[in-house]
Amino acid sequence: MAKHDPDLNLLFAALSDETRRAIVARLARGPASVGELAASHAMALPSFMGHIARLEKAGLIETAKKGRVRYCRLAAGGIKPLEHWLAEQHAVWESRLDRFDDYVENLAKERSDET
Repeated sequence: MAKHDPDLNLLFAALSDETRRAIVARLARGPASVGELAASHAMALPSFMGHIARLEKAGLIETAKKGRVRYCRLAAGGIKPLEHWLAEQHAVWESRLDRFDDYVENLAKERSDET
C-alpha cells in the first residue's frame, strides 16, 4: 500500500475527532438513526451531520433513508485499509526492534569477551 494513500488520509482524518470515534464505537453495537446518535452529543444537528458525512466519505459508515429517518451502520470492510497499514507498520517496528535487540546483545557479548 502506498505511503500516502488518499483513502488512509480520509480514514485517519475521520477518526481524528473524538465525536466521530464515539459514533463509530456506538455503531459497533449496531445500526442507529441519526437522531439517536446525535442525542448523546451536545451540538446542532447540521454540525452533527457534518461528522456523519465525514465518516461516510471515509468509507467507515453507510447511511440509508427510510421515510423521514436516516439510519447509519458501519460499512463492511471500512476499516480494512487502516488495519492493513497498521499491520505493515507493526511488522516494520518489530523488525527494527529485533535488530536493535540483536545489536545490544552482540555489543554486551563483545564487551564481556574483552574482560
